[in-house]
This record gives sequence, C-alpha cells and structure tokens, in this order.
Amino acid sequence: MTVALVERAQAPVLVTGGAGFIGTNLTHRLLAQGRRVRLLDSLARPGTERNLRWLRAQHGAALEFIHADLRMTDAVRDAVAGVAAVFHFAAQVAVTTSLSDPRDDFAVNAAGTVNLLEALRERGGGAGLIFTSTNKVYGAIDDIAMTACETRYSPIDGLASRGIGEDRALSFHSPYGCSKGAADQYVLDYARSYGMPNAVFRMSCIYGPHQHGTEDQGWVAHFLIRAARGLPITIYGDGKQVRDILYVDDLIEALLLAERHLPRIAGEAFNIGGGPDNTTSLCELIARIAELNGFPPEIRRGDWRVGDQRWYVSDIGKFATTTGWRPRVGVAEGVDRLHAWLKATDDIAPAMRAAAR
Repeated sequence: MTVALVERAQAPVLVTGGAGFIGTNLTHRLLAQGRRVRLLDSLARPGTERNLRWLRAQHGAALEFIHADLRMTDAVRDAVAGVAAVFHFAAQVAVTTSLSDPRDDFAVNAAGTVNLLEALRERGGGAGLIFTSTNKVYGAIDDIAMTACETRYSPIDGLASRGIGEDRALSFHSPYGCSKGAADQYVLDYARSYGMPNAVFRMSCIYGPHQHGTEDQGWVAHFLIRAARGLPITIYGDGKQVRDILYVDDLIEALLLAERHLPRIAGEAFNIGGGPDNTTSLCELIARIAELNGFPPEIRRGDWRVGDQRWYVSDIGKFATTTGWRPRVGVAEGVDRLHAWLKATDDIAPAMRAAAR
C-alpha cells in the first residue's frame, strides 16, 4: 500500500447526522472496522441523544463528536478538515414540518448542503461525498395508471416487476421534496463543475435498529412502536400505498460499496431501496404487526397527505450492475428483526408486555 493510501485509510470519515438512525448504524460499522469517525449532529431529532450515548458506550474515545448544525459555517469547515470521505445524512426529514416552516427546511437541507460542499471545495484534497436524497424527488408519481386489490396498489403496465429508474423525470412536490431535490442536484453539479467525487442515493424506505420512527419519518419503526405501546396508528389515505423497504444493514453495505467505487461513480445518482422483491403496503405491515404481537393495533384514519405516492418501488439495477450489490434481508426477516430489537429496548419492552396482556 502506498503512503497516500495508508494516510487515507487512517484519516477520519465524517458522518453528518451521525447520531440519527442511518448515521448510528454506519458509524458503528465503521468504528467496528477500526476506522476513525468524526460525527457531526445537532441532536435536534428525538432519539439522537440516545443513539449518541449508545455509540459512546460501544466505542468510547474512538468516536469524535461535533455538536453543530450544517448552517454553522466555521463548525462545518472544522468538521471536513483532513477527512477521507463524507457520508451526508444530516437533514430536516419531515414533509409536514417542511409545509409548516419551508424556510427552515430550505436552510437545513439545501443551503446546509451547499455550505458543506463549499467547505469541501475550499479545503481541496478530493474527499468523496455520498449524499442520501429521497424518492420524493420524483414527486407524487400520479401519472402511472394503478389498479388496487384488497391490500395494495400496483401499476397496470408491468412496472411493478422493475420499479422506478433514475431516468424518471424529477418532479419535486412539497417543500421537503424541493429542498432535498435542490441538494441532490447541487451534489451532482459540484461533481460535474468542480470535479468533486460526489454521488447521490435516492432512497426509498429504510428501517432497522436505532430508528426512533415518527409519524412523519421512519414509518415502519413508528408503526411497530405505536403498536407495542398499545397506541393507535393513524393511516393517511386508504393504507394500500406500497413501498419497497430496505433493512439498514443492506443500506450500510451499499454505502460502503459506493465509497469504495468513488470516484468512478462520481456525478451519478442511484435509486436505492429493497427493490421489487422487498415491498409492502401499509395494510400488509399492519397485518404482520398483528401476527407478531398477537393482537391487532388500533387504527385511525386521516386524509391523504401532500405528495403521498400511492406506489413507489426502486429500480435498483443501476447500482447493482455497477457494484454487485443486492439486498439480502427480506421484508419478513427484517420486520421480525426490528420487532425483536424493540422488544429488547428498555423503554419499549414493558409497554409491549403490558399491551400483550
């Protein structure tokens, strides 16, 4: 190994939003591999302080933590100093929050990302950046004819067998879709305009341990947590909405492969999710939760929400062909794993046992 490669391997990796759900899982994996991690997080999202305590308990002083917001220019400059790569997860994550405060949503997601890109451009050195965007950049996807059965929607043109590809036209819908979409495009354009080794993951629904899901984000964990606590679950729309869901361990493998393949994949966006083999509707997940708990959760109904896609499944072929990656954890196994993790979590387990009684 050359001196340059040794130095790169010893340099820290920056994980923005590193105390969030995905950031916690990636940070844990990197530290377990003996790599150095610098974690930047504002700790604004519920559950992040708990995740940070867990990471510190697992890894101690090996974890470097910067308590800061993406809008803090000096802190962001300090965070990128000397890093080998950046995994950029920090964001405002809720469509509903973006609708109530679009200025703040833009400031964090779009302007905050440009702040990070500028810090990297100013320091030079070629550190790659992998940005987690969203399927919301494709809008409501309401131009595809659908058929509905008892539990789910399905496209009538065979699209269900392959999913939505990266050639789908961007169609931002909701302030959240706009801000994440703008950040998505800035990350790609900095690769093209400045030669920075950046790539984008346009992600479907990710789930797994350390996800403290809410009604607005992390719906698989949210449904499981609400049911475990004996609380009602609100279904917006008819519950037949379909998503491809990806267990977080499979996403971590994809992220590490993307880093390994930089800069060859620089300037590219990839749709990342469970793909056509790993789909569920809200109704189907509710039925699975009832089986796991031994009783059905209470369901309440709400109106359709802005930009809610009746059907979204990722075509993961581009990234699979490029890197050889494929999801390994199926829907049933992944939901069972998350359910088991929640049962072992102190603040969930007592409520789960009481609800079962």
